[in-house]
Amino acid sequence: MKGSFSSWLKIFSFVLAWMFLTRLVLSTVTEDDIKCLEGIKNSLQDPDGKLSSWAFNNNSVGFICKFVGVSCWNERENRLYSIEFRDMKLSGQLPQSLEYCGSLQTLDLSANQISGMIPPQLCTWLPYLVTLDLSSNDLSGSIPHELSKCAYLNNLILSNNNRLSGPIPKQFSDLDHLKKFSVTNNDLKGAIPSSFENHDKADFAGNSLCGGPLGKCGGLSKKNLEIIIAAGISGAAASMLLVFGVSRWCH
Repeated sequence: MKGSFSSWLKIFSFVLAWMFLTRLVLSTVTEDDIKCLEGIKNSLQDPDGKLSSWAFNNNSVGFICKFVGVSCWNERENRLYSIEFRDMKLSGQLPQSLEYCGSLQTLDLSANQISGMIPPQLCTWLPYLVTLDLSSNDLSGSIPHELSKCAYLNNLILSNNNRLSGPIPKQFSDLDHLKKFSVTNNDLKGAIPSSFENHDKADFAGNSLCGGPLGKCGGLSKKNLEIIIAAGISGAAASMLLVFGVSRWCH
């Protein structure tokens, strides 16, 4: 009888310990997600007040899940699933407080005025990202090769009105799940990694890139060809004006 009671006591103690640790972990996750959103609100300029309704003096279950632009894994816990701020006229740099949004799967900041460089640590902060859309902003600098650490990425959109420069990192060939990749209209140059050979060439347009879906390197890029054509037209026009002027002077 004593042995049976002792066994039940051990099981009961184990269950209590497990419940305590679970609550402790969930509490830590909740605090981190709240810290993440507080940092985002404080670091981004929000001229239209889209984030002004975010109030953190609330202890109800899942309260951050009702915030504008925020979705949770479920509404019974404050655990972030996605942040989608598309076309909200937000400006500033990518907030470092994203490091506290570890469970995030979607980050969409497209069509805003986000500037500066893409943090190399982004995929260390957000290792489970499936979709990263930073298109139509004012980002500059190189594309960090560390984005290849986002092993679950399906969609990586960096196109339009950004000023990203340098090559497309060859490490992106390691992104086995990547289905949509777009860098249209940046200042990128160099060879496209061979792993993008079957992607749509329109997703690489408006750069000085070659290889992959754009064909072999060695020829002139579209940008360089346009510059040469424009220079040729300007040179021809200047020559005609010179000949015309000399002809009139001689007569």
